Parts: sequence; structure tokens; C-alpha cells
Amino acid sequence: MADHPSFATPPDSVQPVPRRIRGQLDGLVVFDTTRALYVWEHGRYPQYYVPIDDVLQDLLVPEGHTQKSAWGTLETHGLKSGGEYRNRVAKVVIESADERLVNTVRFNWDALDAWFEEDEQVHVHPRNPYVRVDALRSTRSVRIELNGEVIAETFSPVLVFETGLPTRYYINRTDVEFDYLVPSDTETACPYKGVTSQYWSADIDGTTVDDIAWVYDYPYTAVAPIAGLVAFYNEKVDIYVDGHPVERPTGR
Repeated sequence: MADHPSFATPPDSVQPVPRRIRGQLDGLVVFDTTRALYVWEHGRYPQYYVPIDDVLQDLLVPEGHTQKSAWGTLETHGLKSGGEYRNRVAKVVIESADERLVNTVRFNWDALDAWFEEDEQVHVHPRNPYVRVDALRSTRSVRIELNGEVIAETFSPVLVFETGLPTRYYINRTDVEFDYLVPSDTETACPYKGVTSQYWSADIDGTTVDDIAWVYDYPYTAVAPIAGLVAFYNEKVDIYVDGHPVERPTGR
């Protein structure tokens, strides 16, 4: 995915989900619940635990295996839909020190074809309620360089502030030098912004840098100002804001 925020600390590792959550497989609604729980298993984002009473149980196939986790004793299940079987993709909590988790089901994300919060599809993983994403219009000057060449420059960027990530600078296409960019087949998704419409790599003087820029033509409503604008990985280019260099983050 284009961006992946770091962990925002919750006050409690198990919390009720205030949103309606649904999962679909082969056109069937596997579960539909307003009683899901957020469970922070590893830190950066939670998983959904769904009451088994809200699951279409005819699709769950017990596999006769149990395992221990930090949340209790889990019984593994497969999912059967039509002629397809997906093994070990659901875990039912049969014992737990936290009674809220007993008789809940934790599905592997990729086991289902689509997940929804209310009526909006969610990609990659559940949204962390402690992550905030703001897309703000600005009149600050932003210049993007690579190997000394200016590949974008604008005085009307949209700045995206996302918990745990460096500020991203989204730029009008008319302010981007596409002579330096080559379309890529890469597509990624973000729980907070949607699915990318296009990626570009850079080709400057025979040097190629893969997948340095992307665009969301149809982002989620919450970040609508970025629609159709091009962003560059801070980690792969040199960025100047109001004439001052922005330090490249590490890790990409």
C-alpha cells in the first residue's frame, strides 16, 4: 500500500467497534454486526473480533485444532463457499480471561473478498480509530527534486497529515514534469485513502527509481482534496518546502 501509519497507542487493547462491520465472500454476507470488538494483537492497528451469533455459521467448518494466544484458547475453522474451501482462516475464541471475547470469531483479512465499515469498503486492514488523517489545502511552496532535476513544483499543494507518517505533499498534475516519469503497473491500497489509480517510476539520465509517485483519482471522502493529485515518497526524492529541505525519512 502507498502508506502505512505506525502504531497509535490505544488506552485499552480490547474495545467495542461503534461501526457496522460486514464481510463478504463469493457474494454472500459472511457476517453483519454492530457488536464487533477491536483487538490490538500486535500494535499498529486492531483486528475485528465478531460475535459468532452474527456470523453465517453454515460457512464455518471446524478443523479440530486449537491454539493458545494472548487472548485465550482459539479453535481454528475453515470457510466453505460454493466449491471453494479456505482452510485455517477463522479462529473462534472458546476460552478467554476477557469474557467479551468468548464466542467471537477472528477472520484472516484475505479470507474474505470484501470488508465494509458501514457502507464504505475498507482495504488492507481495519482502520485504527487512533489514527487521524487530514488533507489540507495550502499555499506553501513545494519543490520535488531527484538527482538535481526538478520533477514537480507548486504553490498550491494539498498536505496530508497522517498519524505516524511523514507529511505527504499532493501536487496538481499540471505542476509535475511527466517527462521524467514512467507509468508503473503497481497498485496499492490504504485503509484511510482508498485504492491508487496509477503509480510512476522515475527515469532520469538512465537512472531508474521504482514507484516514486502515485495518485488516487477516487479517494475516500475524508481525504477528497487529494483526488487526482500526485504525491511522491519523501523517502525517495528531495523535497523543499518554502525553500527549506525536508529530511528524508528512513525505512523505505
